[in-house]
Amino acid sequence: MKPPSIVRRPRHAVSERPFIVIWEATRACPLACLHCRAEAQTARHPQELDGAGARRVMDQIAAFGRPGPLFVITGGDPFQRTDLTGLVAYGTSLGLRVAVSPSGTPTLTRDNLVAVRDAGAVALSLSLDGSTAERHDAFRGVPGVYDWTLDGWRAARELGLKVQINTTVSRDSLEDLADIAALVRREGAMLWSGFVLVPTGRGEQLDSLTPGEIEDVLHFLYDCGAVMATKTTEGHHFRRVALQRTVLDARGERPRLGPLYARLSARSAALGLGGGERRAVRRPPMDVSSGRGFVFISHTGEVHPSGFLPVSGGNVKTRPLTEIYRESELFTRLRDPSLLRGQCGACEYKTVCGGSRSRAYGFTRDVLESDPYCAYEPGSFPYQDEVRALAEGMRH
Repeated sequence: MKPPSIVRRPRHAVSERPFIVIWEATRACPLACLHCRAEAQTARHPQELDGAGARRVMDQIAAFGRPGPLFVITGGDPFQRTDLTGLVAYGTSLGLRVAVSPSGTPTLTRDNLVAVRDAGAVALSLSLDGSTAERHDAFRGVPGVYDWTLDGWRAARELGLKVQINTTVSRDSLEDLADIAALVRREGAMLWSGFVLVPTGRGEQLDSLTPGEIEDVLHFLYDCGAVMATKTTEGHHFRRVALQRTVLDARGERPRLGPLYARLSARSAALGLGGGERRAVRRPPMDVSSGRGFVFISHTGEVHPSGFLPVSGGNVKTRPLTEIYRESELFTRLRDPSLLRGQCGACEYKTVCGGSRSRAYGFTRDVLESDPYCAYEPGSFPYQDEVRALAEGMRH
């Protein structure tokens, strides 16, 4: 019997096709979130892709071949587009797996969710940045968002949509993460994703976290993975953590971590998060990063390696997405780990982690520099042979 994967790899070469394509359908959104990458506006941009342009984008995504990449329609708030349902239906007709990522606003209604589900959407992702209305609404900048989000979440589950919950890991949410995790487990979700903040858009105004705090959070998310499916966004060193923890668990050892991890662990125990039914198989993180299995298309058609990396490889209005992804210098350089610099370049995990290219750019304006949120010192993990054996097994 084949042992379970520690880190999953896409079935197809990421140099040829992405695993996931995210399209920013609009920047229009009535919220004022503290971390907003898009610096969302109250009105739609006059140059955003219209319906015909959006359908051409989906044709280009389908041109990567079948099975097509997962296609996520995000924003802003995609429900601000009156043609959203028709676009979901068109993508579905091309054989794409379509997901929608709306904001928690009054547009997040059961009727709207029924419409996108009936058009073919298979999944929904929602943001939850606080375990209470007071915490979440303060982060999102508008009262009532927490209740709209939970109502939409429950309706989506009742309608058979898979639901992913995204939580921003910021100074505001750090001490609340265990309570958020307990809420996600109680309400039920396909996946809980911790988004490790990138300083772009309004997020540049938020206080930075320390690498040690991020390390504590990644290990806490790994612990939560025993009872619920977890992942990270822009926390690529979670894959390193998964490999190291697998080795430590097999040896009956615990990692040496900081006070934040101790507090989160104690709070989760008090909430009973570790009790009850455990997952039969832990969900392994996917080996996908900016430009390496992941691509983002802006509201005006610019193609970025990530929504949090504001450097363009071209525009779908003038160059096919397949060509930009496969051939542009930006994307090809990001897929070459030998070009990484600093600690990331020296790290033995650079082919499975590589750090956040978005955060490296956010802090240094160099997409190949080190991820400043990583606490790991290359070569410091004591059981290198065991990790190498696990990593080697992933290649077969």
